[in-house]
Amino acid sequence: MTLDPAISSRLKRDAAGLICAVIQQHDTGEVLMVGWMNDEALDLTLREGRVVFWSRSRQSLWRKGDSSGHAQWVKSVSLDCDADAVLVKVDQVGLACHTGERTCFDAGGDLGAVEGSREKGADA
Repeated sequence: MTLDPAISSRLKRDAAGLICAVIQQHDTGEVLMVGWMNDEALDLTLREGRVVFWSRSRQSLWRKGDSSGHAQWVKSVSLDCDADAVLVKVDQVGLACHTGERTCFDAGGDLGAVEGSREKGADA
């Protein structure tokens, strides 16, 4: 199977032929992780209803949860305005991060506030 040409023609891929996939819990809005997809991974994700990524390190497809049991069941897939990333809203089963955390953004740690950012409630 191949990705629908109507979808494929809209995508802006990086030099390796990949697009960024932001994975978000559908009901809470929690950002779980970021992965990469090629056309085949996106096609499988859309057809199967489970998230499939392209592993840049292994140079192969991997279906989230096949070995861990922590599957991501797709609720919706949206293309961003630049057509170089997709937002995949999922029902996450178990943990999303390979570190054992619920999200990959808990494991990385907080980098702090941006200096010079607007204070809460400040007027424009």
